[in-house]
Amino acid sequence: MKVILFGASGMVGQGVLRECLLDDGVDKVLVVGRAPLAVTHDKLSQIVLPDISRLAEHAGALQDIDACFFCLGVSAAGMSEARYSELTYDLTLAAASAVAAASPRMALTYVSGAGTDSSEQGSSMWARVKGRTENALLRLPIKAAFMFRPGVIQPLHGVVSKTRSYRLFYMLAGPLLPLMKRLFPKHITSTEQIGRAMIKLARQGGPSRVLESADINAV
Repeated sequence: MKVILFGASGMVGQGVLRECLLDDGVDKVLVVGRAPLAVTHDKLSQIVLPDISRLAEHAGALQDIDACFFCLGVSAAGMSEARYSELTYDLTLAAASAVAAASPRMALTYVSGAGTDSSEQGSSMWARVKGRTENALLRLPIKAAFMFRPGVIQPLHGVVSKTRSYRLFYMLAGPLLPLMKRLFPKHITSTEQIGRAMIKLARQGGPSRVLESADINAV
């Protein structure tokens, strides 16, 4: 299986990349990012692209993709809806559409978040934009698309968030997360489970197109 991965430097993307490199059924991993990763592996290749919306210019590298894992995202804090839409909706659709055009038989997984608003009408700006993005991705002419809506994510195997506030949260709450996961299994998943679920759904498909934390854990 050939995978293309967006957002590999982020917390979720780091975990997904790890699982892809460990999985014997994944033959190639193409990472697309604004800066090169400090990771080397026989399976791994990279496209360094400061403007990911121009991915279509690299159509030759997008052939024969089996799975597209989109883990790229930004916080909406302090952003206008127009700017957040540009970075979340416009960029995601441009990149996903470029891959879909070159590899229409792929399965796509997009990480949004718990609380995403599929109606696109709610009061929360980020949830509306994420919902609009999900809906557009689900309409792409590809084999399958899955929307992941994790709640609290437990980083495992040395995975670290790039966001300072998240790092502080995990530093303080990290020791409690295993217990919280046992107490509230429907609301907590891990970077490992997200990566493994993406790979399994890309291979085998699944009955649900929108998956919350409990669904991700059950894959």
